[in-house]
Amino acid sequence: MYSPSDELVDKYSEIVVSAGDSQDRRIQELIKDYINKKFRSKPGAPRKQRVMVLLLRGEDAVAKVRAVVGNFSTNRIGGETIRDTYGDLVMDEHDNVVYFEPAVLAAPNVEEAEVKLKLWARYADTDGGILHNTFVYPPGTHPERTLVLIKPDNFRFPTGRPGNVIDFFSRTGLFIVGIKVHPMSVAEAEEFYGPVREILQTRLHNVAAVRAKNALEAEFKFDMPAEVTEKLGQIFGPLLGNHQFESIVKFMSGYLPSACPPEQHDKPGTETSIALVYEGIDAVRKIREVLGPTDPSKAPPGSIRREFGQTIMVNAAHASDSEDNARREMGIIHVDRNCFRQTVEEFYSKA
Repeated sequence: MYSPSDELVDKYSEIVVSAGDSQDRRIQELIKDYINKKFRSKPGAPRKQRVMVLLLRGEDAVAKVRAVVGNFSTNRIGGETIRDTYGDLVMDEHDNVVYFEPAVLAAPNVEEAEVKLKLWARYADTDGGILHNTFVYPPGTHPERTLVLIKPDNFRFPTGRPGNVIDFFSRTGLFIVGIKVHPMSVAEAEEFYGPVREILQTRLHNVAAVRAKNALEAEFKFDMPAEVTEKLGQIFGPLLGNHQFESIVKFMSGYLPSACPPEQHDKPGTETSIALVYEGIDAVRKIREVLGPTDPSKAPPGSIRREFGQTIMVNAAHASDSEDNARREMGIIHVDRNCFRQTVEEFYSKA
């Protein structure tokens, strides 16, 4: 996330009009004017302007992204590109622009993508990262910050699910002040979900007892006494809890803790999550209400977990259950660690 300074806005607006852009020159000038007006934070305004900058990498990434974003034209049919759906260009009878909203800005070619990315990277440490003091709240109110993780089940294959989940969270009226793609390490996953381990061991005591009882009765053909069943729960409950905990860590990081090589323990895992920081009044409760309960089968219609979840573990997203836990969880995955500049510099140093 960025809250662009006037200096960044000045430099960025100066390089958006280009002979290498297939978009009509008049539209390019409108985009330049839009950046100068909309990207600046006005003195005394109740909020600073925020911009989300997305880095996408892959074969023909620049061309593919620009094709999806689309160009404006007066005879467009609509619905085929992002700008068809979310952008707007309204003209009056004299061909004057009444309203203009480009929705998304994307470089037209590889050369300009490099120039623009390097520009935004230079300001990443001063204008980007987790945004602070972005909003002015009414006196006497207590704004909160909470963490959301868009879980790995949303990234199994190319899909619009991550964006759809974020759309659901937008119902809360809260503000995104930070976003980061994060491959969780085994060490981070173990610490992040550490409080769950003891809960699982306790909660699964009866489940383990019943399963062990049924298996042994089927094998030995006699009924287990109640006191033996209780002892089975004491023995197998912690084992089942640990097994479930390992499954959670593997789901989030890609590795079972017990099978993870020591040298890989603290390194980024193979699974992808997106961490988002939301800010606003009563943020923790609002986010969790939209998310729904842990078990998707018990989540109300219209909640994220009912719409996108599958099981108690594969349930689309995680949200902090308190401000204290939000701070703890943000610290574990270092959500405030701004790696935008480093990512851009490393990519172009290898090109």
